[in-house]
Amino acid sequence: MSRATKKRFVMKELDTQFILPESNQLIAKCLASRGNNLHEVLDQKGNQYLASMPTKFRNTVWIKRGQYILVESIEEGDKVKAEIVNILDSENILHIDANGQWPESFADEVEKLKRSTNKKGGENDIDLPPGFSDDESEGDENEADESEDDEEEEED
Repeated sequence: MSRATKKRFVMKELDTQFILPESNQLIAKCLASRGNNLHEVLDQKGNQYLASMPTKFRNTVWIKRGQYILVESIEEGDKVKAEIVNILDSENILHIDANGQWPESFADEVEKLKRSTNKKGGENDIDLPPGFSDDESEGDENEADESEDDEEEEED
């Protein structure tokens, strides 16, 4: 698989899949990047350690401080205690919360996301000028039709 195809495949996988943590996986918050594809994370239990990024994400996806990830613990290694399984975007976070698997230790983040989606409104909202609605425009057309009918009746 070429590099471009691999990147496209990985990005599509991250954008389209809604995942739920399995029994051996934890949700963690990225605190800092330590270089060499290592990230310092804080998991839902309050433990702070290093997590490695697998080769499929390297040079394809970047993790920012404060971003949430899904990690799986690994036994080998003293400093590196987990491997990143997936990077969670806001839609995935809301999906995990809707299924009741979002940890209480990170509950404030879900509240922020819910507030920001409420402010933005739904996806089907149409940007109309202030004071303009579809009901008003339909009413104006009906009134115009009625006034034309009235004028025709007066002429007869």
